[in-house]
Amino acid sequence: MNVFLNVEQLSVQAQQQILVNPLSFELRQGEAVTILGETGSGKSLLANAIIGTLPDTLSMQGHIHLFGQAQQDLSLSERQKLWGKKLSVLPQEPWYALSPLMAVGDQVREVHEIVNNDKAQAQAHTERAFTSVALKQDMAKYPHQLSGGMAQRVAYLCATQAGGELLIADEPTKGLDASRKDQIIEQLVSHKQRGAVLTITHDIEVAQRLGGEIIVMKKGVIQERGPAERLLQQPESAYAKALIAADPRFWPQATLPDTDQPLIEAESLTMQFGDKTLFRDLSFTLAEGEILGISGNSGCGKSTLADLILGLQSPSAGRMVNKQQLKTGDALKLYQDPPSALAKSATLQTLLNDLCRHHQLDTRHIQPLMQRLALSEDLLTRKATQVSGGELQRFAILRALLMKPKLLIADEPTSRLDPITAASTLQLIVELTQEMGCALVLISHDKVALEKTCHKIIQL
Repeated sequence: MNVFLNVEQLSVQAQQQILVNPLSFELRQGEAVTILGETGSGKSLLANAIIGTLPDTLSMQGHIHLFGQAQQDLSLSERQKLWGKKLSVLPQEPWYALSPLMAVGDQVREVHEIVNNDKAQAQAHTERAFTSVALKQDMAKYPHQLSGGMAQRVAYLCATQAGGELLIADEPTKGLDASRKDQIIEQLVSHKQRGAVLTITHDIEVAQRLGGEIIVMKKGVIQERGPAERLLQQPESAYAKALIAADPRFWPQATLPDTDQPLIEAESLTMQFGDKTLFRDLSFTLAEGEILGISGNSGCGKSTLADLILGLQSPSAGRMVNKQQLKTGDALKLYQDPPSALAKSATLQTLLNDLCRHHQLDTRHIQPLMQRLALSEDLLTRKATQVSGGELQRFAILRALLMKPKLLIADEPTSRLDPITAASTLQLIVELTQEMGCALVLISHDKVALEKTCHKIIQL
């Protein structure tokens, strides 16, 4: 079989700090290799090194051969000629990969027109592609009009339409509901059969379904490696065991206190967009300290319901009633995709300083919260584009909790986190909001996690 990728003693470092310890592996036609590990463990840096897009502040050691050619012998233009045609990349952040100025259908069609040089059939190919991921009716939308899961599926189409034999998929299933996640995994399996797949993920199911070799990493160091079936059934390292055991199915049932005074009440809510009805005659109450779960497939109206609760949209019928006065900052939302909610031009420290100054917050609360959220101080010197998705999500949680809100809506708050960090982060959100007496609305595709965490669940 053809060797698509050969990595020999590859390491990544920032000046004197080693971020990824030496790693070697080979990927042949029809094979899969999965790099499995926590957020911030250096998995994405490996992908950047292989593609040839490491930031200038980082350097690599070792050797990379792509399709029999040494990467260091290729010029940038020669590497770029591989992109799309031979090497496809599904990035971790679809918001950074998709143009905000173009309809998503046009962006996929451009792949056929420019990379495949097939203008005659570009529209037909594009429509078939969007139909394959159940998004044909959304081709005219812009990225900001899509949910995180929908944007992820569009990014997948952009990455794969040119037919690249080697696919590097960085967290391909984050933010997807069960049915869409299964769809993407099936497409990855199909791609493996006609090419090869290198997957970077913290999703145990992805690693299991793709098979092949699994390399478990923690903080840039390999914990163990081996065939998927053996490693997942009989892990040897303590970290791999903890990673697998962090599945929500094995979480204990949360002990929740009784709820307090009513905070808001929804009366016969109906929401329509054109001919599409998201939900009808929906009624519920939310009290101080109550944890409400909202579950359902991507595009069913979960985030829209959150906006109704916050008063950011008006329902087509029915009404939201505030049982208590909520001033500015009392009702907040943690967005599913923090890159779309955070300025990219300033450091995280600047964003934090602006928040504290504007709302006159006690900065003494920052350090204890950062420790509980496992955020290092040097993270604050970076911009949002220089931080992993999981770290960025925990920073967004930090900013929200510093405000001590009465109502917090968390839209897929752990979708970017590895299982261990997801379990501990969700537990921490619950603990901190309960300490504040804050009502918490958890939006998630993972109904099992909600059942273990919430007072009640709305299924849309």
